[in-house]
Amino acid sequence: MRPLTDEETKTMFEKLSKYIGENIKLLVDRPDGTYCFRLHNDRVYYVSERMLKLATNVARDKLVSLGTCFGKFTKTQKFRLHITALDYLAPYAKYKVWVKSGSEQSFLYGNHVLKSGLGRITENTTQYQGVIVYSMADVPLGFGVAAKSTQECRKLDPMQIVVFHQADVGEYIRHEDTLT
Repeated sequence: MRPLTDEETKTMFEKLSKYIGENIKLLVDRPDGTYCFRLHNDRVYYVSERMLKLATNVARDKLVSLGTCFGKFTKTQKFRLHITALDYLAPYAKYKVWVKSGSEQSFLYGNHVLKSGLGRITENTTQYQGVIVYSMADVPLGFGVAAKSTQECRKLDPMQIVVFHQADVGEYIRHEDTLT
């Protein structure tokens, strides 16, 4: 595991800021200790400094993972968030979308959120803004990108896409045979 380079840190923080804004600093300096991001096999892990010190006893080639996987860098050096980061990002989300109970299952199968399935949306959400998708019971379901702004959503046809699907908690089941 190694620290992220300046370019990697910038790319990752730009992606995180689409979902949680300036709250990134709250991820690093937490009341229960200081946390950091480390890169291992193109994957970015979120780990406490205490745990990181303990991991120095394990050889790099023997280390599989450490902490929580936040995402990975693609071959073109773009950062892609993994669903495992949802529990850490959801409390700090600036923009949220709630889906009706009938549309939850559709979203969890990897489909976009339609206007007919939209329960609520955070006021002043802009188009192409990163959003956290919640059930009506305030359970975080996944990530998305707003296809339309809040004002445009009010006058949309019920079959128009409101949120583009990025990742959801149903991926664990859909991809369990490919996960290692």
